[in-house]
Amino acid sequence: MKLVIFGLTITSSWGNGHATTYRGLVRELERRGHQVTFFERQAPWYAANRDLPAPPYCRTILYDSIDDCFATYAYEIAGADWVIIGSYVPDGIEAGERVTGLKGVPVAFYDIDTPVTLANLAAGTCQYLRPELIPRYQLYLSFTGGPTLREIEDRYGAPAARPLYCSVDPELHYPDPEAEPRWDLGYLGTYSPDRQPPLERLLCAPARDWPQGRFVVAGPQYPTAISWPRNTHRIEHLAPREHRGFYCSQRFTLNVTRAEMVRAGYSPSVRLFEAAACAVPVISDRWEGLESFFAPGNELLVADGPADVLRYLRDLPETARRELGEKARARVLSSHTAAHRAAELEEYLIRAAFSY
Repeated sequence: MKLVIFGLTITSSWGNGHATTYRGLVRELERRGHQVTFFERQAPWYAANRDLPAPPYCRTILYDSIDDCFATYAYEIAGADWVIIGSYVPDGIEAGERVTGLKGVPVAFYDIDTPVTLANLAAGTCQYLRPELIPRYQLYLSFTGGPTLREIEDRYGAPAARPLYCSVDPELHYPDPEAEPRWDLGYLGTYSPDRQPPLERLLCAPARDWPQGRFVVAGPQYPTAISWPRNTHRIEHLAPREHRGFYCSQRFTLNVTRAEMVRAGYSPSVRLFEAAACAVPVISDRWEGLESFFAPGNELLVADGPADVLRYLRDLPETARRELGEKARARVLSSHTAAHRAAELEEYLIRAAFSY
């Protein structure tokens, strides 16, 4: 198939989880024989932090405005077998209006931020999607599964809402048997106000209660006013190529989920899969549907508070810790790689094309 994707970014991983998702997915689509053109709106913050300016597995087009984009590339867009528009795309509403108006071109919406999108739709504040557009998308692909899919169909009239979860690139994330853990517990994620309270509860509080422990938080945009524990190291930003080394330098890694994702459930984070692919044991907050991706207590540990975290860090035998990480890695490789997602997407597109 000839696929056109309008996404937030594929060239820069700075401050977002979209780029790594698209990179793995598009690369695997190309390996399956599909031709992908990726349209990305120019943004100064991404232009200054492009860690993959020219992905080798797709044609990447940077545009300044939707008007310029369609004026220059209308023929190519109209000739696609499918057009996919992602969440948080600047001018995503106008792009959706134009593409769904093309005759003979099926269109899908790929929501990498589903609970946030639905909350903003309900509040009338969504900048990249309108309720009236949803029935015009033949497929609504969602990072969130479970009951949310039925809501998208029943409340908003989507013809077909299907899960297309985040995934991991096993070519970038794998164990390092030579690595010596520098930290007892680490966390990787961009600052978010709703993620900060659980981060305080599940990392900062244990760090303060265990001065001998070693902790680390990596990610951009954290306010300077945050008071980190003295035994917690801060790293401002890590490019995707540095994620593996970061995970492999931890005894355990922490997964913290945004509040909207916790309320919706069935919303795994890409960091969850990345750490597990490196065979690093994950300590996660609790949310509905978690057991659909990993078996709690067997492939992953769940913490409700600081005492749970400290018990895992200080009391779990080393052999049990390693076994937990290996089981998580096996689960990821069997179900949650970019290759799995590309195959799932291909099947969705083929099935939906028959009913278009």
